[in-house]
Amino acid sequence: MKIETKKLELHPENKGIKGILKSKQLRRTILGIVLGAVAGFAFFYFTEGLYMDSLSQKDVIQSFVFGGLFGLFVTNSPCARNRC
Repeated sequence: MKIETKKLELHPENKGIKGILKSKQLRRTILGIVLGAVAGFAFFYFTEGLYMDSLSQKDVIQSFVFGGLFGLFVTNSPCARNRC
């Protein structure tokens, strides 16, 4: 009885800072964070109904952070990479 095996082809990954900065996933993640932060602020601004001069800095930063985290989770979820 003979066991047949297939040859596994491995390709070297991009290593170092240049490889990380050129990766498509990093660009998509940064774009998701920025768009999420802007969307978080827009949601906060339009749902609170406050003028720009009456917004506290804490609330603005908090809306940016939560929106950015939401964008991070959406772009790095397994379903975003077609692995669900």
